[in-house]
Amino acid sequence: MRITDIRDLSIKMEGNIANAFVSFAEHDISLVALVSDVMRDGRPLVGYAFDSIGRFAQSGILRERMIPRLRRAAPESLLSEDGKLFDPAKVLQAIMRNEKPAGHGDRAAAAAAIELAVWDLNAKILDVPAHVLISQAFGGRGKADGIEVYAAGGYYYANESGATLKDELQSYADMGFSSFKMKIGGASLKEDIARIESALSVVDGDGSRLAVDANGRFDLKTALAYAEAIAPYKLRWYEEIGDPLDYDLNRRVAEAYPGRIATGENLFSAQDIKNLALYGGMRRGLDYFQMDPGLSYGLTEFAHAVAVLEELGYERSQVHPHGGHMINLHIAAGLGLGGCEAYPGVFQPFGGYAPECSLGGGRVHPTQAPGFGLEQKHELAPWLEKIVG
Repeated sequence: MRITDIRDLSIKMEGNIANAFVSFAEHDISLVALVSDVMRDGRPLVGYAFDSIGRFAQSGILRERMIPRLRRAAPESLLSEDGKLFDPAKVLQAIMRNEKPAGHGDRAAAAAAIELAVWDLNAKILDVPAHVLISQAFGGRGKADGIEVYAAGGYYYANESGATLKDELQSYADMGFSSFKMKIGGASLKEDIARIESALSVVDGDGSRLAVDANGRFDLKTALAYAEAIAPYKLRWYEEIGDPLDYDLNRRVAEAYPGRIATGENLFSAQDIKNLALYGGMRRGLDYFQMDPGLSYGLTEFAHAVAVLEELGYERSQVHPHGGHMINLHIAAGLGLGGCEAYPGVFQPFGGYAPECSLGGGRVHPTQAPGFGLEQKHELAPWLEKIVG
């Protein structure tokens, strides 16, 4: 059993939206396909995955470093001990050969796209949904009743779009979502408070159903000013308040803000998450960790980070991955995490779920398709066909 071909494709995301820091109009994503010699219905099985949403494609890293390393690896060195599946950890080790510790960044996302494609391929070999395979691989702690999700949006739209925050969140409520997240920090505090109050009208004033995300925008003074202003609303959480590596700022806000904070999507290794847990003021049983497998070397490293948190006294229910797509839905369900982000209206063709994913009571159930079920997502299916020719 072997991987016969590795392909990547950069795909531009649709939409002209922005958060407090960046416009997504120029962003693209790396899609990866691992073609195997395992045949099913006369065709080779292919594992698909992509890095994650809201960054850039990593074509150079993939084509110049990681894909050549994988091609040169001895086929037997990439297999599980029984030879029946590909070993994601061994594939990760092969593509990371000769890379120094730390220095994560785009390298972590490029590696993740390949490593996650292995999980898709293995689940297809076994003819099971990816969340079933993931649960079996990590102690059988998956959630058979689906995973709690919230609809992420509330961006700053270009003036000519005509979109309003309230209309956007109401459209998600009409789809069946009951909890939401919006952006702050791209306007003045006064304007953002008005936006928050507009968003709260969609959830009948229930702050526990609305989270806010500053995307790392604030210095300490601004972060504390926002914390004081939003505290009376008792929001779901206050996300990525300052620079992701400013653990001191995070700690000082956590000491001053009685509500939940959330962060971690821009930390790309288990060691980074350990440092956040040790030095960032994160509170056991309260705050949320949002690391994203597609940005942090894939499921192997992500599961390691979850284990590190548990060793430090945190609960896996405090982990809510960033990403809002099919891959992270399967991972959250398979590992039995506290919840998962959803992008029902933005970041196509990657964001959101296939129609076959059932939504009800604020929970989403992955489909029963083998693997991550990416082929069922209509917006993405043409790109999957293109990458394999």
